[in-house]
Amino acid sequence: MGNARHNGLVSRTILLCFFASLCEGFDIQAAGVSASGITAEFAPTSRLLGFLFSASTLGLLIGAFIGGSVADVAGRKTVLIASIFSFGIASLLTAAAPDVAWLACARFATGLGLGGALPSIMALGAEADAKGSRRSSVAILYSGAPVGAALASLVSLLVNAAHWRWIFIIGGIMPVALAPLIAAFMSESAPFLVLRVARRAATLSNPKNPVPMRTLPSPLAAIWSGRTMLLWVGFCLGLLTLYLLLNWLPTLLVARGLSRAQAAAAQIGFNVGGAFAILGISRMLDTPSRRAIVMLTFAAIPCLLALLALLAPKAPILIIATILLGGAVLASQSIVYALAPRIYPTSIRGVGLGAAVGIGRIGAIAGPVMVGLILGTGLPASRVFLVLVPLVIIGGLGTIWLDALTADMPAEELGTVDSIEHA
Repeated sequence: MGNARHNGLVSRTILLCFFASLCEGFDIQAAGVSASGITAEFAPTSRLLGFLFSASTLGLLIGAFIGGSVADVAGRKTVLIASIFSFGIASLLTAAAPDVAWLACARFATGLGLGGALPSIMALGAEADAKGSRRSSVAILYSGAPVGAALASLVSLLVNAAHWRWIFIIGGIMPVALAPLIAAFMSESAPFLVLRVARRAATLSNPKNPVPMRTLPSPLAAIWSGRTMLLWVGFCLGLLTLYLLLNWLPTLLVARGLSRAQAAAAQIGFNVGGAFAILGISRMLDTPSRRAIVMLTFAAIPCLLALLALLAPKAPILIIATILLGGAVLASQSIVYALAPRIYPTSIRGVGLGAAVGIGRIGAIAGPVMVGLILGTGLPASRVFLVLVPLVIIGGLGTIWLDALTADMPAEELGTVDSIEHA
């Protein structure tokens, strides 16, 4: 296969995965920015509203386990198309909700689709190129999530709170329109196709003893390792921090003295800063500078959290600190996403990534709940930022350790279209 054709296939895969990640980021942020409109229309109890916000995360946890496992059998592209389309339809159903119960069910269904898509997005990004840029490829496509979240925040500023349904309509149309583009223009993962061709060839040569798609008898046993434990710690504590900030940052900043408009601007800056930071570090993740970038990123998070807690409540200072924090937090997530595919072979990469994403969502559920408990005791908002400091230090040390363990791992030989054609 010509180099130009190969580069075109890789670029197309990364671009489409970027847009899929953008759709996910938009939808994840949609519930939070629609909260005031939903509350005004349905007047739900605090318990119902809390269930509404956690329903999609619960669905995402389940969907990640299922989607990752199916992707190892049916293919990454197939699962991605089905997941993208399904969460788009679920978002449109959210917009049509007549009551809070419908909303919660629709958000749960949306989460199932979101969870199903994430492992395939990560696997496709990692398996797109055989030339040593697997970390940077995954990091680049992950930058779509904060861009989508910032877009959702921007739409919420342009749309009156009473018209909150339009946020979910836009969030549903985008993935529904993207699904056929993925079907038409994205190639299936080359390593997965090589594995499937090899399996079929082995089965034809020995039809009485077919070779399983997974080369190990138990995928769960295969992913149960020290590296997996470090990955789960990184995902869980990283997403605890991220979801806590995505859901509560405006409220915490208002409590620190900002106006609501200033807090909304800071929230947008948090996501935009994250997107620029991810793009800035992505190419460095496959260079000798990677170790220094990883350590600097994770060292910056506790420092910035402490600054937000201790700085004088002046808008310009707090907004700048929030933008920098967004860059550090979202860049750290892109690093974890970039490391994850490296520790699993093609045969179990889907189920391994699905398990990691699912475990991470435990942190995503715990983070917002933790803030409610802290504020419920009457403690000041600044205490929330300080409570996060030891957690992000633990998560950072785990990820730095994982990076060291995987630094010298030989890259798994990735298949290409040429190798498929000659298999």
